Amino acid sequence: MAFEDIKARIALLLEAMVQRPTDAHEIHENLREQLNELKAMGMPLPDDLVELEKQLETDFDS
Repeated sequence: MAFEDIKARIALLLEAMVQRPTDAHEIHENLREQLNELKAMGMPLPDDLVELEKQLETDFDS
C-alpha cells in the first residue's frame, strides 16, 4: 500500500474519532494497524501520531 494511501486513511480515522467518540476503541485499533503498516514499510512515524497512540493506550488502560 502506498504511503499516501496510509496517510489518507489515518486522516480519516482521526476525523472519525472526533465525529464518533463512542467508537474510539475501534478507531484506536485501526489507527494502530495503520501505524504498524508504516513501520513495516520502514517509514518514519509522525511524532504527533505516536504521542496520540500512547495517549489512547493510557486512556483505554484506565
